[in-house]
Amino acid sequence: MSDTPPRPLPRHPGVLRRMTTRGREEEHRTATPLELFFDLCFVVAVAQAGRQLVHALAEGHPGHGIQGYAMVFFAVWWAWMNFTWFSSAYDTDDVLYRVVTLVQIAGVLVLAAGIPRAFDAGDYRAVWFGYLVMRLAMVSQWLRAAFSARGAERRTALRYALGVFLCQVGWLGLLFLPAHAKAWLFLGMAVCEMAVPVWAEHGQPTGWHPHHIAERYGLFTIIVLGETVSAATVAVQSAVDEHRGLGTLLPIAAGGLLIIFAAYWIYFAVPIHLRLISNQQAFLWGYGHYLVFGSAAAIGAGIEVAIEEATGKAHIATFPASACVTVAAALFMLTVWLIHSRHQKRGPVQQSVLPVSAALVLACTFAGRLAVLAAGCVAAVTVVVGVTLTARRNAADRRETASGRETASGS
Repeated sequence: MSDTPPRPLPRHPGVLRRMTTRGREEEHRTATPLELFFDLCFVVAVAQAGRQLVHALAEGHPGHGIQGYAMVFFAVWWAWMNFTWFSSAYDTDDVLYRVVTLVQIAGVLVLAAGIPRAFDAGDYRAVWFGYLVMRLAMVSQWLRAAFSARGAERRTALRYALGVFLCQVGWLGLLFLPAHAKAWLFLGMAVCEMAVPVWAEHGQPTGWHPHHIAERYGLFTIIVLGETVSAATVAVQSAVDEHRGLGTLLPIAAGGLLIIFAAYWIYFAVPIHLRLISNQQAFLWGYGHYLVFGSAAAIGAGIEVAIEEATGKAHIATFPASACVTVAAALFMLTVWLIHSRHQKRGPVQQSVLPVSAALVLACTFAGRLAVLAAGCVAAVTVVVGVTLTARRNAADRRETASGRETASGS
């Protein structure tokens, strides 16, 4: 008989099930089709935020564009975070659970529709209402979990429900405060939002699954990078159709593609789920992905700005247009190293690869129209160096292991 454990049978949604927590040691815990659909719909909002960032940067308004992008992207990312961690701990997959999740998807689509007005006129009504739909659905999920739980687990679920609801009330300030005060409200509310999980899980953590969480973050990274490729492709196509300047655009397209390919390789170079052991480690890693996702999406926006500048459509010079790409790429490298890769690197040489590469990518900003291509070449070399160093380290480890075995057998 085969020693391979039987694969679990596909789950079929019942009308209503008891919402019980899932264990962290559960086998075969992978992303569900509903979660993948959820991620795909959220990328619509990410694309809207990136598009507005392109317009602001190309018009020469970096302060306005970066501030608006940071605020809107946080709303999208945090709503995605709320569902991702909840679904890792409480995925009943019954009819009610699916309907409430689809309501959350509807909310993010409303939010996405309101992003242009939030950027252009500071009108956050549609954004706030879309967020309200998502958060009320999230509160109902936590209340349902609390109804099915007992003791400390119930207190955790109730704390989540209360914290999410109070934070949503706090976001009302976006509708009534003057424009200059909204940035300060955002900072305060962002801190409150991120404090809710820390407070709620104090004493009784939820049953999130390390491998499942790592997979969900990895899948969303892929989707965001895919959106970046799509945005850059559309920009190149439009520029070629209007200007037929392929010689000018080819270095930008090639360099941008190298950056995106390298970003994928760098992110997935280490098995990060092995480090997600405690809540503190997992929360710091999860919160750091605000910069990972945001910079990954901003790479595509930067490529679009560089293309518009090269074809004369942007109202900025070459240097700031190049910086739109290089700063985003360097931020991605540095953040991935800080929260993700450095835990698997050994020795000063391996540890220094990504920080040094990030600095070199920033230096490429001074390369004029070849800045994006130069940054892409640096990113590609970074991957080659990383692969080479890892292979050498693995070979050294194998030699040490073999030597140890020979010594043990000889003695």
